[in-house]
Amino acid sequence: MREHGVSRGVAIRAYGVLRQEGLAEPAPGARWRVVRSGALVDRRPLHERVAEVIATDGLQAGEAFPSASSLAERFGVSRPTMTKALEKLEAAGVLAGGGQGKVRTVRAVPIREERS
Repeated sequence: MREHGVSRGVAIRAYGVLRQEGLAEPAPGARWRVVRSGALVDRRPLHERVAEVIATDGLQAGEAFPSASSLAERFGVSRPTMTKALEKLEAAGVLAGGGQGKVRTVRAVPIREERS
């Protein structure tokens, strides 16, 4: 609003237009983010996308799971954010192990739910 010298109402209407055109979307914390044109973005929670690594990498129960650092780089998130996602998978029984210096292993291969 300051940068363009407009009122709050004008800014809100501008965000509405950007949302209708698919150029921006509301994000958690009452902020907005730009949606890259032509790029399909996976909006599922991070732990669900990480669980899919088991299938895409062809991992079986008992095999080592990639490290938090390598997964953080792969998904473009911070290591602490990735660690939280991995902890959710451990709590759900998908992964075993973890913790400082320990290798996580696949405990169970998640079943993909088909949506109709």
